[in-house]
Amino acid sequence: MFSVSPRKTGSIGSHIGPLRPYAIACWLMIVAALVVLMVAVGGITRLTESGLSITEWKPVTGVLPPFSHAQWQAEFDAYRKIPEYIEINGPAGMTLADYKFIYFWEWSHRLLGRLIGMAFALPLAWFWLRNAIPPGYKRRLVALLALGALQGVFGWLMVRSGLTIRTDVSHFWLSIHLLTALFTLAGLIWTALDLLDLEASPLARPARLTFPPATIGLILFIQLLLGAWVAGLNAGLASDTWPLMQGRFFPEADWSHGVLWAMTHDPFLLHFMHRWWAWVAVAGLIILARLARTAGDRPASIAVHVTFGTQILLGICTVLTGVALWVAALHQLVGALLVCATTWAAHSAGRRVDAGPRLR
Repeated sequence: MFSVSPRKTGSIGSHIGPLRPYAIACWLMIVAALVVLMVAVGGITRLTESGLSITEWKPVTGVLPPFSHAQWQAEFDAYRKIPEYIEINGPAGMTLADYKFIYFWEWSHRLLGRLIGMAFALPLAWFWLRNAIPPGYKRRLVALLALGALQGVFGWLMVRSGLTIRTDVSHFWLSIHLLTALFTLAGLIWTALDLLDLEASPLARPARLTFPPATIGLILFIQLLLGAWVAGLNAGLASDTWPLMQGRFFPEADWSHGVLWAMTHDPFLLHFMHRWWAWVAVAGLIILARLARTAGDRPASIAVHVTFGTQILLGICTVLTGVALWVAALHQLVGALLVCATTWAAHSAGRRVDAGPRLR
């Protein structure tokens, strides 16, 4: 529970106007929750093969879905021109009703992205105009806004990669799209925690990302990257058994194009790497949780343990169920929550001594 109450007035240095670190922190936490929801909806969009259902990027007019039969037919006709329909869904007998289902998920994903942009940009402008942003935080908030805009661009580049030659999006663009969202999520959480420290003590300085948490963050980054590639290549279907794959520990992989190609394209090898690198990440996260607890933040330590434990179980269940939709979607959702918990613990490990108490 937060042990501080919001400051109504005050100033630091030459800043004019009431500073609102607590209010800004709460706002950033709300945006972070929306980003977690966005990651979950994006996972469902991927799992339902809905990402290519909207073949154009219309930032303004695309807010509204088709309403009339003619509008739906026009969207469906555009979709029927891309390889995914021609080679896969067309021969499978996709109907307009089937198309409406996948359209719904992609449209919902894009709409949520627009709502997150508004949920960030409009309050940012309000806090800015009221001179409520503490010194040193304007650039960071603008950088987070830019990351959000870049995320939208990456999303479209991902979709565009599957509209001409491929029958699916590039797994490289998929990983860039997902990891940018998770990096933005971490930035939102870190900044909010810095502001809560500032609320507790006007002398508090931003936390530092020290070497051990940074190394553990890199290990987790690799695991998330592998997970994105597994999703992009449908490599989760490479095995429905655990811990063995194809009745053996190390699966057969295609090495004919070289080691680098196999490590970035072969679904069996990527599935293998993702399921076993997870334990390297677990070891690092246990160390990180210990660092947070040593720093006096037991709730952060508990959050790390709970999220990585749940994530491991969901990963195994995803394999055993043959990538069941809702199990796999929960796996991606908890992955985003694990990023939140990891950021929290890393921030606690790097807090300045004079930050003052934040959590009880």
